[in-house]
Amino acid sequence: MGSMSIWHWLIVLVVVMLVFGTKKLGNIGSDLGKAVKGFKDGVKTDEEKPNGGATPTPPLRR
Repeated sequence: MGSMSIWHWLIVLVVVMLVFGTKKLGNIGSDLGKAVKGFKDGVKTDEEKPNGGATPTPPLRR
């Protein structure tokens, strides 16, 4: 009862597909993939620039 088996997940997947439809789920997946790719590209370009294109900040003192 505590953990969900593969059959529970398959039933949940079928219900989600019936509610949202495969086309809408595909669009959501595509949008999410584009967002992740854009985030990775943004991080990569910041790492390539010296200091990330920002002015250096002094270290914090405790």
